[in-house]
Amino acid sequence: MTEQQETRARAEQAVKAKRRSGWAGVAGVAVALGMTEFFAGFTVDIPSAISAIGSYVVDASPAWLKTFAISAFGTSDKAVLAISIFIVALVIGFFLGKASVKRPLPMFIGFTIAGLVGFAAQLTQPGVSGPLAFASTLVSMGIGLLTWFGIKQWTDVPSRDVTDNDVTDIARRRLVMGLAGAATVTVIAIGVGRGRIRSRAEAQRAALNLAEPVEVALEPTDAHDFGVAGVSPIVVGNATFYRIDTALVVPTIDPEDWTLRIHGMVDEEVELKYSDIAFMPLVERYATLSCVSNEVGDNLVGNALWTGVMLRDILNMAGVQSGAEQIVGRSIDGFTAGFPKEYAFDDRDAMLVIGMNREVLPANHGFPARLVVPGLYGYVSATKWLTEIEVTTWDGFDGYWIPRGWSKQGPIKTQSRIDRPRNRSKIEAGVFTLGGVAWAPTKGIDMVEVQIDGGPWQVAELTDPLSDNSWIQWKLDADMAAGEHIVSVRATDATGFTQGSVEVSPRPDGAEGWHTIRLLAE
Repeated sequence: MTEQQETRARAEQAVKAKRRSGWAGVAGVAVALGMTEFFAGFTVDIPSAISAIGSYVVDASPAWLKTFAISAFGTSDKAVLAISIFIVALVIGFFLGKASVKRPLPMFIGFTIAGLVGFAAQLTQPGVSGPLAFASTLVSMGIGLLTWFGIKQWTDVPSRDVTDNDVTDIARRRLVMGLAGAATVTVIAIGVGRGRIRSRAEAQRAALNLAEPVEVALEPTDAHDFGVAGVSPIVVGNATFYRIDTALVVPTIDPEDWTLRIHGMVDEEVELKYSDIAFMPLVERYATLSCVSNEVGDNLVGNALWTGVMLRDILNMAGVQSGAEQIVGRSIDGFTAGFPKEYAFDDRDAMLVIGMNREVLPANHGFPARLVVPGLYGYVSATKWLTEIEVTTWDGFDGYWIPRGWSKQGPIKTQSRIDRPRNRSKIEAGVFTLGGVAWAPTKGIDMVEVQIDGGPWQVAELTDPLSDNSWIQWKLDADMAAGEHIVSVRATDATGFTQGSVEVSPRPDGAEGWHTIRLLAE
């Protein structure tokens, strides 16, 4: 081999060594992140580093980006963010590894900075133990560095007794084995950590039972639910009820330690335990909740049976002072929402909720307690994982989403949706039952009309409402000739307002327009 060939071969081996060190860096970062999740699963005193960083990202992100994330990914937006954070960390690990092929200093500096960022983010989370979080971060970073260094050294094959091709083959096999091992450790660590977090929350819930309400809601009958296949049920189950909030990981809250503080413009500050609320006279109410980000025809809306106490009774315990104008709810994850004081005292039956569909409130939906204020979008009212209620003036506080470009007033707009058939479906020509839901909480729905191919509006059949706060189902038997069709729906509420055709985006105070689909009859 000539000197020039030897020089080229050494250069190629150096490039390959840098690449292997980069992939070893990916493995080290993955294992380190996995270990942070592992430790978070063993005690509530150590928050998830990924979730803590994600919470900071959510808070720092512009409103348009959050709106896009909800519109594009719906209830998967938090999973997408967590995966994105993980991928970005892996990419950084790759370049740090490449930069550390000869000297470990860049990797040490990178891991130190990453550890400090993760630790700082953890300190912003409620209930964190600083010493435990620091220790777990230190151990996780150390395991990650050892993973990088071990794989890097193992794949650095001496070339004294083998050819360059053999060196490459041996190093490649070892790298694949090292990456596979690191991936296995990462998956197990994350799985165990997240699994323990979920099981801890479920164990706490499972130990509780709802007391028999003093006011029991009626059971849905055939008059309330047509039972038409493809149409949303009149009461949405807990597992399928939509979830939109700012928490990347559902908070794990011990009901024995949880308290609700009522303060601000009150005669006497009140602090309630979970047991205090659970032993109050409970009532049941049906109410439809909707996210302000819900596009026309989308599914960020649902109806459920809520169990709890009237919010006005809780506020009366503290005594609301004259001049108070706003009720603010604060969540354990830092979310806040505020609405006019009168909505807590009028006949819409605003509630402090501890039960959903006759089960203890699920962790996903706000355990141990949340607010439900019928007629208002969730972003100004439906605080989950509630820890504080503050009474203040209208100008004295802006909820989480208000400085981010959303309206401070958030009444739910009258809406209707086609559930059957789905957009661009194929159906059998002839008589076909169109169906869907419509809602106007606190007002109620008087009429739903369906238009086919721009023809006259046809009045649909409606179910009986479970309450003025609950959505209804509609259906219409239509003779669909073979070919393509365009179907639109509109609703008229009890005030006489009929949905308009002009499309309005969700921001800043909710979407408007007719839900319209295309279908093919064959």
